[in-house]
Amino acid sequence: MTNAFNLLTPQEIVFGRGQVAQLNERAKKLGTRALIVHGQNPGRLEPVFASLSDLEIVQTLSIAKEPDLETLIDAIAQGKSLGVEVVLGIGGGSVMDSAKVLAAMLPSNTDLMSHLEVVGQGLPLSARRLPLILVPTTSGTGAEVTRNAVIDVPDAQRKVSLRDAQLLPDLALVDPSLTDHCPRLVTLHSGLDAITQVIEPYVSSRATLFTDLLCVEAIPKGLRALQHLMRAESEQARDDLAQVSLFGGLALANSGLGVVHGIAGPLGGLCGAPHGAICGALLPAGIAANRSHAENAETQARIERVVGWIAEVFDTSPDVALPAFRQWIMDSGLPGLSALGVTEEHITSTARTAASSSSMKANPVVLSTEVIDAIMRESL
Repeated sequence: MTNAFNLLTPQEIVFGRGQVAQLNERAKKLGTRALIVHGQNPGRLEPVFASLSDLEIVQTLSIAKEPDLETLIDAIAQGKSLGVEVVLGIGGGSVMDSAKVLAAMLPSNTDLMSHLEVVGQGLPLSARRLPLILVPTTSGTGAEVTRNAVIDVPDAQRKVSLRDAQLLPDLALVDPSLTDHCPRLVTLHSGLDAITQVIEPYVSSRATLFTDLLCVEAIPKGLRALQHLMRAESEQARDDLAQVSLFGGLALANSGLGVVHGIAGPLGGLCGAPHGAICGALLPAGIAANRSHAENAETQARIERVVGWIAEVFDTSPDVALPAFRQWIMDSGLPGLSALGVTEEHITSTARTAASSSSMKANPVVLSTEVIDAIMRESL
């Protein structure tokens, strides 16, 4: 862990049950001609949309899955002539990522591809983005407080990021009530992603005192909340998991991620499975690989603390905690990578490309292609 750190956050974060009631008042201070990005089931959000009485909604965009390049390019072209003043992203991680891209690119004269990592030039944004508010309706990605947007580029069979500090919103409004009664599998997949995003920054080679303060409480809290939600609906568990997701977004924005996300990015681009499901399937084997190959004493201690928290929550011993965790994940409804459509070809291709992913750069251990390959095979 380093004692030096830079802190990247949105201009303002509002967290709490019932806080979505502020959205209309907050939004109209930033602009009245609004573009709203939402998920594929806007019916769940009818009360929220009805509350936006002071906004003129000039465009809406429904995002059903991780945004692809063509969809976003079309939306940018359609939106440029509408005089949009403020962008609201109300939904899961894919919705919020799409809102970030639109807020950044509607005022821009450059093309989106020039700003993308890996497949593009990775250029910084050339224009000031539009005012932006992000409101999550799932507890998973923490995208409301991160400076990147993940975009599917089918022609390259990769999921890559648009990354710039301008993508941090003016307001991240996190109201756990919007996640109440989220479907079971969505809760499982997104919840495992949220847990991964507090585990990986905690063991990261870039971990700081600030990210430790976020992650140490959040890891066991997230495990307990998700365990509870797989048994029964609970406002308290929803509140806890929403907090863990928020803390994970803040932690990863400031300490990076690791091997699970390093694999999940390229693998998701190949197989098209939901990001959270891939992360959840990979998590136990990813922890085990780092545990087996860690040589630094502090890294070893951090990984053992994580394993200890898992053992405590699932009422087992540290030596069998990771297999027990994987079995619980499978029993809860996520059988493994093979059920997500991952093939031998996907594994071989991902093992070659994962090491170059941005997430892998913060992993606490340098893992070989063979180890990365083994992590995927153990997660089938």
